[in-house]
Amino acid sequence: MVRSLAVKLTVAFLAVGISGALLVAFISGQRTRLEFNRFVSQQSDNSVVAVLLLGFYEENEYSWEGIEQWLNNEPSLSFLSRLIILADSEQNIIYSPDSDQVGADVESSALMGGGVSVIHDNDLVGTAYFRDSTFPGEGLPAFSPESFFLYSVSQATALAAVIAAVLALILGVLLSRALTRPLRDLTAATEEMAAGQLGKQVDAHSHDEIGKLATSFNKMSKDLAQASRLRRQMTADIAHDLRTPLTILRGYTEGLCEGSIENGEELYGLLHQEVVHIQHLVEDLRTLSLADAGELTLDRRIIDPKALLERAGLAHVVAARQKGISLRVDAPDTLPSVSVDVDRLTQVLDNLVSNAIQFTLKGEIVLGGTSIDESVALHVSDTGTGIDPEELGLIFDRLYKVEKSRHRDGQTQSGLGLAIAKAIVEAHGGTIFASSSPGKGTRFTIHLPRSSN
Repeated sequence: MVRSLAVKLTVAFLAVGISGALLVAFISGQRTRLEFNRFVSQQSDNSVVAVLLLGFYEENEYSWEGIEQWLNNEPSLSFLSRLIILADSEQNIIYSPDSDQVGADVESSALMGGGVSVIHDNDLVGTAYFRDSTFPGEGLPAFSPESFFLYSVSQATALAAVIAAVLALILGVLLSRALTRPLRDLTAATEEMAAGQLGKQVDAHSHDEIGKLATSFNKMSKDLAQASRLRRQMTADIAHDLRTPLTILRGYTEGLCEGSIENGEELYGLLHQEVVHIQHLVEDLRTLSLADAGELTLDRRIIDPKALLERAGLAHVVAARQKGISLRVDAPDTLPSVSVDVDRLTQVLDNLVSNAIQFTLKGEIVLGGTSIDESVALHVSDTGTGIDPEELGLIFDRLYKVEKSRHRDGQTQSGLGLAIAKAIVEAHGGTIFASSSPGKGTRFTIHLPRSSN
């Protein structure tokens, strides 16, 4: 299958050129062979002309009267009627394609070359001369046998060239229509997208450059529609997440102002918790905005990856123990060093471990690390509830909360943790992805480039 547009165009033009050349060669060859055989026949046996003319002379009761009508009306003699000039026994011209020559004598007409004598009973009754001059006003080549042969070959070549040109035109039209149809579809789709109809898709009819363009356009259109949907959902979710703590704060502050609620340490602690929640949400949004703008600053330093894992494990070992979950670090001491912002990468690992503790009812959580080619892979695995396959590809979307496949323990979640984790990892030049089996557990893997030092 031809997949490249450049190859398609090259093959199409090559096909046109080859077909035109073959067509010209075929038609010219056929016509050349026919005319050459006729030419050789006439050159080798001019007595045939004499026999034909003598036959007319005898059938016409030994007279040349009506020779012009005979030559012009007999289809088989149409060639001969344009080729010869006939003179009688006294060398006066009695037939010529040029009517002005009729009646003149041969010498005054300056006919060149020997003629073909027509003999009856050993008497000269006529002479046929081959023409070697052009017809008056026609501008045609000389109609001697040699010139007529060349003229016929030229006609065949011209005919073949015209047919080849028509064939090239037809192929060009078909090719142009095949090329412009997907472009017209893409143009119409972009106009609809410009009008606000995101998500428009076009058919990718081929695998060449235009087909790849259509595929890329479909992906872009789908991503734009998804981004627009997520933006609207994000706005709604942020408004909801802010509305809840603000409503709580407003209710308690109004109660305090009216004196209907007595102040106390418990109340102050509740108010402080809601303020902290709002502060965390705002800080998460700020981190994402910096990542989107490419302005997320990193204070890099070279560190042992196992130290990062041990730091994260130590920070959460008490919380895991309270839930009856085993938390351990399983990484070799020989892992290559990485150059990272320790605080931000610790934030990523803290988020992954916190999620693992939250969604693991029993079993263990393992923080591991391996060396893979030019990168270091850090793993956070749990034996929790897992994530459904249809939701696995959405967990890194902003404000996406997995509520169907994972149990919640009542903690407030913003849905930004994994989106921030992905932004931080990608800012380090790494990647993060998840694999999961519902009911068996989830594994998050972070790939970071090795340190060059």
